[in-house]
Amino acid sequence: MPRKLKTFITNLGFFEMAIAAPSMKAALEAWGMTHNAFQQGFAKETGDPKIVAATMKRPGVVLKRPIGTTGPFSENPELPKDLWKGTVPKIVRPKKERGTKTEHKAAPKKAHIHKRSEAAILSFEKARGKRERERQREEENEEARREKEQARIERAIAEADQAFEAARQRHQDIMSAIQQEQEKLERRADAERKRWDKERRNLEAARQRATD
Repeated sequence: MPRKLKTFITNLGFFEMAIAAPSMKAALEAWGMTHNAFQQGFAKETGDPKIVAATMKRPGVVLKRPIGTTGPFSENPELPKDLWKGTVPKIVRPKKERGTKTEHKAAPKKAHIHKRSEAAILSFEKARGKRERERQREEENEEARREKEQARIERAIAEADQAFEAARQRHQDIMSAIQQEQEKLERRADAERKRWDKERRNLEAARQRATD
C-alpha cells in the first residue's frame, strides 16, 4: 500500500518552499538539500490547510512564495519587491507528540479517499521522474560542454604546436643557409690567405735580390 503524502515546508534564499511528498527524505531530495534540514530545525511538516491543499494539487512539485508573505504558493513566483520589509518566518523543530486514541483510529472508510491518495502518490512519482530526467539532461549538457571545451583546447594546442614546428623549421633553414655562406666565406678566406702568402714570399724574394 503506497504511503500517504504529507506536506513539508522549509526556507531557502528569498523563498519559503512547500512540497507534498511521502517522506522527509523525499522532500529533501526534491529541494536539492544534502543536509537534514528537519533534524536541524530548518524544515518541518505542516498542517496548514491552504498550504496542504496547494501542494496536494501538484504532488512532488516544489512550490514557493516569497519569505515573509502569506500569499499563495506557486511553482515560479516573483522575487519579493520589498526584501527589507519582509520578516523571515522561523521554522520550529517539530516536537514529538504523544499518541492519542484518535491517531490510532482506522483509516477513512470511503474508497475514493484511498484512490485519491494513490493518484497523489503517482503524481509525486511522475514529478520526481521529471526532476530526474531534467537533472540527467543537465548532466549530459554539462558533459557535452566539457567535451566541447576540451576539444577546443586540444585544437588550440595542436595549432600552437603546428605553428611552433613551422617556425622552428624556418629557423633551421635560415641557420643552415647562414652556415653554408660561412663555409663558403671560410673557403674564400683560406684561398686568399694562401694566395697572399705566395705573393708575399715572391715579393720578399724579389726585394732580397734587389739588395744583393
